[in-house]
Amino acid sequence: MKNMKKHYQLFINGQYVDSSNGEVFETHNPATGEVIATVAKATKKDVDKAVEAARAAFESGKWPRMTAAKRARLLNRIAEMMRERFEELVRVEVLNSGKTVAAAKGQIMQAIEDFEFYAAACLTLQGDVNQVPNGFFNYTLKEPVGVCGQIIPWNYPLMMAAWKVAPALAAGCTVVLKPASYTPITAYMLAEICHEAGVPAGVLNVITGSGSEIGPYMTEHPGIDKVAFTGETETGKDIMKRASETLKRVTLELGGKSPNIVFDDCDLEGAVNGSLYGIFYNTGQSCEARSRLFVHENIYDEFMEKFLEKASRIRVGNPFDEGVHMGAVISKSHQQTIDHYVKLAVEEGGKILYGGKIPEGGEYEKGYWYLPTVIGDVTNDMRVAQEEIFGPVVVVMKFSDEQDVIRQANDSIFGLGSAIWTNDHGKAHRVAAQIKAGIVMVNSPISAFPGTPFGGYKQSGFGRELALETLNLYTETKSVVSYIGSKPLNLFGL
Repeated sequence: MKNMKKHYQLFINGQYVDSSNGEVFETHNPATGEVIATVAKATKKDVDKAVEAARAAFESGKWPRMTAAKRARLLNRIAEMMRERFEELVRVEVLNSGKTVAAAKGQIMQAIEDFEFYAAACLTLQGDVNQVPNGFFNYTLKEPVGVCGQIIPWNYPLMMAAWKVAPALAAGCTVVLKPASYTPITAYMLAEICHEAGVPAGVLNVITGSGSEIGPYMTEHPGIDKVAFTGETETGKDIMKRASETLKRVTLELGGKSPNIVFDDCDLEGAVNGSLYGIFYNTGQSCEARSRLFVHENIYDEFMEKFLEKASRIRVGNPFDEGVHMGAVISKSHQQTIDHYVKLAVEEGGKILYGGKIPEGGEYEKGYWYLPTVIGDVTNDMRVAQEEIFGPVVVVMKFSDEQDVIRQANDSIFGLGSAIWTNDHGKAHRVAAQIKAGIVMVNSPISAFPGTPFGGYKQSGFGRELALETLNLYTETKSVVSYIGSKPLNLFGL
């Protein structure tokens, strides 16, 4: 395992460089609050340099015109090198994000599999031949869209980078990647791996800095052809506005307030276990976390007894402890936001059934923690049932009627994830067809694998990641119409 650096520079045009003004910022371990490294703080001038490098790499044709088979080999080599550095990537991800080692292992493995998936997927990129009137011949070409600005969140740092970088590279695009300031380190490690694997200089550039400064500048930059963003909904709206000035292509994967519907004919034990995982995995810091729990009145008491008993056994603590279920939350300010919503729930009439506070003493004296929290006596019109908390907080509601629970599930500005628990497969697919969400999980809390489309309805964004169709987001379709008739055309008859 390589030693972790104490300072990370920008990665532009295949080289590590300081920011144009020499400024840096600190990145922390959320479990301890300790500084783990300093990172270069990019300016607008640095964005220009990164875009210029990506544009030059694209216009040279070395990457976009490389054969799909060769790009596939490089993507597989990246995956192979990530496997070789797996333990190191996991360790750094845990240090920089506060997530548990078990969660980090699963997420790093999926990041590796994303590159393997798109190594195969890029071989499917091809145009069509279309039937047209006699004397004409039409075919289409799939061409890379160009330079892509990719802005990723802090909750799944390397996995979200892979979700965006892998399809962009597979399509032949070049990239300016901006990781979140909270969790920048594994993005730099990915850039280093890509470079060592043989990806040409300028194809993948990584810049870090103020999201409020260089994020909007990237979105407006005339040298960037497409922006892909994962993050908070209001920021997504701002990106759409700014990107409209240059008519950039935009992909947005935004917030959620996902419903988790438990019917009275479910496997109760499976529903309890899956519902716990669906909200408390990754310390609840997931866009598709199933944070609204609807339980049928016939099993409500039994379900909640089991749910609360198991919630009380969720271990919160040292993220490197293999037996821990929940690590730290990302920052002090986010810890306070979560706590604010819990207090708001009580003000609105909710009742804390478990947790609802910042743990004290021992290992919790340092870092940023919050207990798994269950809130009852909630109605779907309360703010805690409508607004994304993005933490280990679930609100619980009772229902009696299938159509009414569908109505409540859909009564949200969001539409990212959802889950259904029932042993009646007819009911499962009937309800799934009526839920306004991009992802419906049936009798499982797992939302995505490489190859399964991931994205939302409504204000949860648009565009689908992680699937074959994602390549369409990074390509242009060019139609070539050719006249092949035996006589020259003279349409004016002159």
